[in-house]
Amino acid sequence: MWLVAGLGNPGDEYEKTRHNIGFMVIDTLAARLSISLKQKKPDYVFGRGFIEEQKVVLMKPLTYMNRSGIAVRDVLWKHEEVEGILVIHDDLDLEPGVIRVRKTGSSGGHNGIQSIIDFLNSKDFNRLKIGIGRPKRGATEQYVLKNFSKQERPVIDEAIEIAADAVSVILTHGVVSAQNKFHKKQ
Repeated sequence: MWLVAGLGNPGDEYEKTRHNIGFMVIDTLAARLSISLKQKKPDYVFGRGFIEEQKVVLMKPLTYMNRSGIAVRDVLWKHEEVEGILVIHDDLDLEPGVIRVRKTGSSGGHNGIQSIIDFLNSKDFNRLKIGIGRPKRGATEQYVLKNFSKQERPVIDEAIEIAADAVSVILTHGVVSAQNKFHKKQ
């Protein structure tokens, strides 16, 4: 079974913000696959289903971004049969809509990823990064909590669909296949 975790912040005020692009991809996957995300634990919501023949748990932490590791660790404890982890998150260092797949690595300054690294005591988990770009001026902390602009929205909507496609490739054909297919698109 795979754990696919989309990072974001809970609450209506964050629903369409840049930092919540991981949640948006999970919602897209859940809708495509008819997986209900109504199962709730104190630190996350989740649903079970299949991506092709792969059993999957889709989840969204409710711990806020900086504490995402708590929820991911909890899912792993409760679902001991998890054999792979894929974390979907925003990336300031990529232009809006650009997708990158990584097998391991540092947090790159992303607090949600750092939390997962800290709670798992490991950097060895797959990541699907979606570019949100950097602000031209102002603090990044405020920028990531703002909605996408009207100009960015079509690019981001397409990136969410492509990212959902990439999840399927990662789970069924591996990270290298996903890199070969999706890194060329940007």
